[in-house]
Amino acid sequence: MNLFTEMRGLVIDSLNQMVAAGDLPADLDFAAVAVEPPRDAAHGDMATNAAMVLAKPAGKKPRDIAQTLAAHLQSDARIDSVDVAGPGFLNLRLSASLWQGVVANVLAQGTGFGRSTMGAGQRVNVEYVSANPTGPLHVGHTRGAVFGDALASLLDFAGFEVTREYYINDGGAQVDVLARSVYLRYLEAHGRSVEFADGTYPGDYLVPVGQALKEKVGEAYLDQPEEVWLVEIRDFSTDAMMALIRADLKALGVEMDRFFSEKSLYGTGLIEAAIETLRDKGLIYRGVLEPPKGKTPEDWEPREQTLFKSTEHGDDVDRPIQKSDGAWTYFAPDIAYHYDKVERGYDLLIDIFGADHGGYVKRMKAAVSALSGGRVPLDIKLTQLVKLWKNGEPFKMSKRAGNFVTLRDVVDQVGPGVTRFHMLTRKNDAPLDFDFDKVLEQSKENPVFYVQYAHARVQSVLRKAADAGIATDDATLKAADLSLLAHEAEQAVMRKLAEWPRLVEIAARGNEPHRIAFYLYDLASDFHALWNRGNDDASLRFLQEGDVATSQAKIALARAVAVVISAGLGILGVTPAEEMR
Repeated sequence: MNLFTEMRGLVIDSLNQMVAAGDLPADLDFAAVAVEPPRDAAHGDMATNAAMVLAKPAGKKPRDIAQTLAAHLQSDARIDSVDVAGPGFLNLRLSASLWQGVVANVLAQGTGFGRSTMGAGQRVNVEYVSANPTGPLHVGHTRGAVFGDALASLLDFAGFEVTREYYINDGGAQVDVLARSVYLRYLEAHGRSVEFADGTYPGDYLVPVGQALKEKVGEAYLDQPEEVWLVEIRDFSTDAMMALIRADLKALGVEMDRFFSEKSLYGTGLIEAAIETLRDKGLIYRGVLEPPKGKTPEDWEPREQTLFKSTEHGDDVDRPIQKSDGAWTYFAPDIAYHYDKVERGYDLLIDIFGADHGGYVKRMKAAVSALSGGRVPLDIKLTQLVKLWKNGEPFKMSKRAGNFVTLRDVVDQVGPGVTRFHMLTRKNDAPLDFDFDKVLEQSKENPVFYVQYAHARVQSVLRKAADAGIATDDATLKAADLSLLAHEAEQAVMRKLAEWPRLVEIAARGNEPHRIAFYLYDLASDFHALWNRGNDDASLRFLQEGDVATSQAKIALARAVAVVISAGLGILGVTPAEEMR
């Protein structure tokens, strides 16, 4: 049940009646007509822009349309009043029974309330994290992991069929460096003295990998040239790092549906097939690029290369896919990987990149557009940097990792739920401060505490009601006399509950899971405001001594709040709190 969709339907029906009556021309497009919460709640429950957006194509004054439309709307029993505001906006006040019906609907549908069919079963691939398998995940990966996982859950909630995918970058030079670093730890495990040259990975996390290698192969690789052990140690090390990464993700509550290896693209014909597809479209040619920005012809050596005409699909410049020596560029396997996604039949692709990958956006979009003939859209979301604080100072780097703060550092400090919620308190492309002290603070300024506290308060009410012998199962509460919920503060909570289905669709349409966190905070605020008013006005308390009927109506409202909070936290991957400690 989406009350805003229901009211928009009423507006459209009224407009069609106006067309039938000759008050509006017959060829109007109603697509831009919206019904939304008003900017100022004092103006009404909902507002529609119908008269404003239809005035020009109808050749009429907005207020004239608005006044006729208001008369049609006013005749519906669900509408208490309609006011024409300003140049022609319409503010609607709805019958109290509609808001009360929202509570009953929440209790009837449980955490399925707000689920949408908007996605219509479209298949979506969400690729996120995709960190190089050269070490543990760091705090930047944490934000991408949380954002991607919450987005995947949001899209699932909105009716899409979602695949969560991790691209293992195990085909480049970095895994050779990993193998050499592990070899040094292997020598160290044999009691040898080693030095980590520039470019190798000195973190302590490779110590157990070197020890495990020793246990597997014994002395077989001691004093052997690199060509003897490089391939074997590279595979061994990559597997060990991916096991570590999987464990890190699990600690954060992230589970992937699929891991795709870059290495599987090489020597299998997949890269060649992708490039041939582009060649067949006339998009591959031999040429020489202009000097990059900042370079002059004197310090730029032009080379003929194999290029992709990415400019024909919205890129700024054409991109090299093969070097002059015949080797593939880094872009070629990326093209092949996305070609594989397109061939798997997805309707939409979403990539979550770190902020340092902004330069890849246009070229990847161009590649997918070319490969799919424009059929499959690619949305790329960039996650900005996270700045860590503790005790008023920047949080120190992880000794175990060598040069960065790990995902485990964060999760071990505050827990997965707090980590996930706080990572979504800012839009993905905005920088985020993560203060270890503040995210554990028990105050209104801490969003995760404030939302969890609202859920815990409801659980407290349910426990006290059970102690008083009041039935609080959802079937009983749904049948309560909800007309007893007539106070303005109670109606404010019901109005906020009614926004949930609409909010889900807005967030899913924009791939913006942070909107869920914002909404939960607003819902918790309205609930806490109602709770606090009960401290001064006994009639607003959830348990009314000697009055079971009123108690059950008020408990029904509280329980509906908990249900929606639980659904929202479920999308974010956070477990609701039963009580606060």
